Amino acid sequence: MNAIPRILLSGAAALLFALPAWAQSYVETPMLAEQVEQKKLPPVAERLPANPAVDRMDRPERKIGKHGGELRMLMAGARDVRMMVVYGYARLVGYNEKYEIVPDILEKVEVEQDRIFTLKIRKGHRWSDGHPFTAEDFRYFWEDVANNQRLTPAGVPAHLLVGGERPKFEVIDEQTVRYGWSQPNPTFLPYLAATYPLYIYRPAHYLKQFHEKYNDAAKLQKMARENGQRNWAALHNLLDNQYRNDNPDLPQLDPWINTTRAPSDRFVFVRNPFYHRVDAEGRQLPYIDRVIMNIADGKIIPAKAGSGEVDLQARNLRFDNYTFLRSAQKQYGFQTRLWRTGIGSQVALYPNMNARDPIWRELNRDVRYRRALSLAINRHEINQVIYYGLAKEAQNTVVPESPLYRKEFASAWTKFDLKEANRLLDEIGLKERDDRGFRKMKDGRVLEVIVETAGESTEQVDVLELIRDSWAKAGIKLFTKPSQREVFRNRIFAGDTIMAVSTGLDNGIATPDMTPDEVTPVGQQQYQWPKWGQFYETKGKAGETPDLEPARELLRLHGEWRQAPDRAGREKVWNRILEIGADQVYTIGIVSGVLQPVVVSNRLRNLPEKGMFNWEPGAHFGLYRPEVLWFDGAAPARTAAVAAPGAKKP
Repeated sequence: MNAIPRILLSGAAALLFALPAWAQSYVETPMLAEQVEQKKLPPVAERLPANPAVDRMDRPERKIGKHGGELRMLMAGARDVRMMVVYGYARLVGYNEKYEIVPDILEKVEVEQDRIFTLKIRKGHRWSDGHPFTAEDFRYFWEDVANNQRLTPAGVPAHLLVGGERPKFEVIDEQTVRYGWSQPNPTFLPYLAATYPLYIYRPAHYLKQFHEKYNDAAKLQKMARENGQRNWAALHNLLDNQYRNDNPDLPQLDPWINTTRAPSDRFVFVRNPFYHRVDAEGRQLPYIDRVIMNIADGKIIPAKAGSGEVDLQARNLRFDNYTFLRSAQKQYGFQTRLWRTGIGSQVALYPNMNARDPIWRELNRDVRYRRALSLAINRHEINQVIYYGLAKEAQNTVVPESPLYRKEFASAWTKFDLKEANRLLDEIGLKERDDRGFRKMKDGRVLEVIVETAGESTEQVDVLELIRDSWAKAGIKLFTKPSQREVFRNRIFAGDTIMAVSTGLDNGIATPDMTPDEVTPVGQQQYQWPKWGQFYETKGKAGETPDLEPARELLRLHGEWRQAPDRAGREKVWNRILEIGADQVYTIGIVSGVLQPVVVSNRLRNLPEKGMFNWEPGAHFGLYRPEVLWFDGAAPARTAAVAAPGAKKP
């Protein structure tokens, strides 16, 4: 591989670029002007990095906006304050709309042979409380958190290990740090860019007050007890969770900062005065002053969205809400847009290869059985009845928007063919039937497939009802068993579940440079082989080693992908992985490309008319940079003024 460093710059392929010299006359944010005048905050030019990131507004519908206003959203629980970290999507590096990784919080990244990564921090960048964001924040995480056994008893995060090897971490100067491995680490930047990112930095100036290395032991113990924690480490971990977003005192780098402590049914997020992005005319982003997150029962969120109680909403809305939302939009001043989804399958079945019951385990591991189940599903009927024919009938694989998509993978074993399904089931030896026509397993039990659900989706239940009808024609009886999500997952992990239903691949728009973790047995969270995934995650300390050759090949390919010298090599590995998945039908997809309703206020600007609503990659709205959303036209005041977080001028 070429030894010349590959440099990720905010250039033509990126969303952001350096502010031109002519635009360096910054515009003060009206919401913060009074605090600046009172010397509670420094002026905008001193709050921004020396080289801020600049949004180019390069979509036709994206225009330079204006500051002000508050955006209303609904969430189903207080824990969803984390969604503002998702939507805000401020990452060291992040995906642009072409799904390329480009610098964001960082000014520049240099990559040598996919082994050595030099990260350049923007000079003058500050945390939300005004304290400098520097290499010290990376050092603190590495030395005082990741390598502190009391704070991280499991050791250095697995995403920082390559074949068990820890990175060599170096502080080059105040704005530069370096991570290096002896082997390639192609997942390092994707993990930093993830929706749930790998955080390799911490606000050291804030957290040091809770760390035994920097504070008196007796004082720390007293603080821990006052906060209901057993010791300083528990207190530190309680207060240190950037993704969870539940500690308003924890400095952040996101566009909006949480100001409300739980419990509450209304959370207020206010603009970060030290946010690192601006528009091309020198206005500091975000445009919108506040985001109001109101908490409501998830079942009534569609009704509330349809009655004008939100300015932007997609979470907890389903395709079957679309007709109602469209009928209400004129009266309440909003639009209902339909965005594509990027998951591999809207609904997928997961036969558990690691089922505890030996008869079911043997059956689930027989590829003929899995193929028969897939052939006995009438996807066209499901598409017409539930999705009005607007979805794509397909297996659980990458979707057409992915460069890895191949039609033959998506259509494998999807034709509704009861004759072939029955032939395969007979071939397995499931010929004997009871007096109702249902097949019997070799131990005499009726072939009753219990499909367990997390009990959160009526859509999944509706799909299963239609599958029940067609499976019955193949002599298979289907039962649905709902349970709470935690119970649901624990039963799968333990092998008590025969088959589960959930959504398909989170990342159906994968590129060759994205990790194939989801389609290889490397994670316990994969419901088709939880014990195999656990074995990989724990390096053999728990779980079971894969004992089917196609699964073992997937593991070998996962290793080959990590060692591949270039994109072409990684693409070749990906294609073979997807080919095995299509042939073996480890998961059974139903439909993909289901449309997601997105409720948007008529006053809200800069959100795409058509978009991709995807978790990973994409961070739902995060890919489209919500900090550039703005309101056109006045609206009546809805809330009392909330002071912005900030700091006195250092």
